Amino acid sequence: MSGFALLQALVIGAVVAFSAWYAFRKLLPQTSQRLLAATAATLDRPTRPALVRRIGHRLQPPAVSSGACGGGDGCSACAGCALAKDAARHAESQPLPLRPRE
Repeated sequence: MSGFALLQALVIGAVVAFSAWYAFRKLLPQTSQRLLAATAATLDRPTRPALVRRIGHRLQPPAVSSGACGGGDGCSACAGCALAKDAARHAESQPLPLRPRE
């Protein structure tokens, strides 16, 4: 395998891995948050080296307060309000009329 083919395979692999990670986070946000929290908890144990604990601490997802949407911080935790506004906007739209070709 030539150097160019190896570099091409690495770049394509990185793009595919990033795309899969991005799709996973967008399509399954609760599952990705739980997986991230579990990974962070595993890395942030007292028996781990300091560098690994620091990485685990940085990976921890932001804490969600019990009244995230009703609390004073707005909709930053779940984005439920933004989703409701988006659904309301789509409910107001008219269906696309389809006509057969002549």
